[in-house]
Amino acid sequence: MSNETVHVRILDKEYQVACPPEERSALLESAQILDERMRMIKRGGGVMGLERIAVMAALNLSHELLQAKSTSTANGIDSESLNRMQNKIEAQLDKLSTR
Repeated sequence: MSNETVHVRILDKEYQVACPPEERSALLESAQILDERMRMIKRGGGVMGLERIAVMAALNLSHELLQAKSTSTANGIDSESLNRMQNKIEAQLDKLSTR
């Protein structure tokens, strides 16, 4: 299956990301969540540079993911799905940090 190029806007900057067509809506939703989180950090005023804002957002989201994993394990939810989600988040953040 081939990937399609999806344009996402994060902190008023456009990025092109390749993803399978069936994951397009999840990518757009992830980009929206990341944009909102980065804007919230930027409004806080403590962190100024785009890279630092992205790192702070990544740390916050990773922390939340680990908490969700812990809770889901206790509740019997499939941790494999959460691992896949974490890998996707990390891959997208790696792409953002190399631009």
